[in-house]
Amino acid sequence: MEKRSDYVLWFEECDLGSIPSVGGKNASLGELLKAQIPVPPGFAITTNAYRLFLEQGGIRKEIYKILENVKADDMDSGEASSKAIRALIEKTPVSDDLQDYIGEFYRRLSKRCNVPAVPAAVRSSATAEDLPGASFAGQQDTFLWIRGMDGILTHVKKCWSSLFTSRAIYYRAKMGFPHEKVEISVGVQKMANAWTAGVMFTLNPATGDRSTIAIDANWGFGESVVSGECTPDNFIINKITDEVIKKTVSHKTILFTRDPVSHSVIKQTVPAERADIQCVVDKDAIELAKIGKRIEKHYGKAMDIEWAIDKDTPGQAKIMILQSRPETVWSDKKVAPIMATRSSALEHICAGLVAGRKLTH
Repeated sequence: MEKRSDYVLWFEECDLGSIPSVGGKNASLGELLKAQIPVPPGFAITTNAYRLFLEQGGIRKEIYKILENVKADDMDSGEASSKAIRALIEKTPVSDDLQDYIGEFYRRLSKRCNVPAVPAAVRSSATAEDLPGASFAGQQDTFLWIRGMDGILTHVKKCWSSLFTSRAIYYRAKMGFPHEKVEISVGVQKMANAWTAGVMFTLNPATGDRSTIAIDANWGFGESVVSGECTPDNFIINKITDEVIKKTVSHKTILFTRDPVSHSVIKQTVPAERADIQCVVDKDAIELAKIGKRIEKHYGKAMDIEWAIDKDTPGQAKIMILQSRPETVWSDKKVAPIMATRSSALEHICAGLVAGRKLTH
């Protein structure tokens, strides 16, 4: 007997054990909530729902037939297959029962937020991404400021179809990763009305230094930072003393924000008076770093975190964590100890004297 939880789950019902059904991103949002980290509310549409959509739409066989033409050494073959598959998924209707599940949760989310047709970020969460060692991250799509049931359904299908971007198809073919092994869940999350946003690493991504936290920030939604379209402000914060030890305020030229008329996301030029001032006050940067430390402690590893600060007063801002995943660049490297191990304190001092180091009192 099928039950609601086969198809839709609140983030609170997800944790790292749910990766096969809700993917890395949604599972990590559930984990963050368990650790009492501030996360905008939302729900996950499971991989079961995706499978059911393929079955009910009768398109599974057709998709894998199209994929037979892809050659690992030919980018163009992936391009053609991608177009055909994405069009097929996006024009296939979602069955009534699946629509009911998704619609009911979207209504309840709107009610929880006290906003009719609450604007949401609709994000792909593939089951093979965001796991250290599989760099699928960023290959599927995210859609911002989506409102209303029709909009949600359209963009859920766009997320499903983004499993078959030419880049994702080519990557799997090249890595010898079977296409049918990758499934996709979708997260529908209340949109953070970000005044500023960005990314945070619980180590210094330039050096791998674990004693610091690095924060990149820009005005508006975080997409400008994630996509590398702007030069963000950068803060390096000492994890032990919670102090800003280095700060680079950049000339910020573009931001993503909401168009109040069309309610869609637009790219704008940063107003001149804001282009050269820091977009996060030190107090909020330090607060962010403290949350980063809690997330790192919860996971027991260095993390790559996306965050936003809601349109509230700076200094008393509402910091929201939008997603987090294990950091992959440095975490895979073996960190060599700074000094060779000595068997005793005496040996250590003697070695220092031989090397000509002064003893300081």
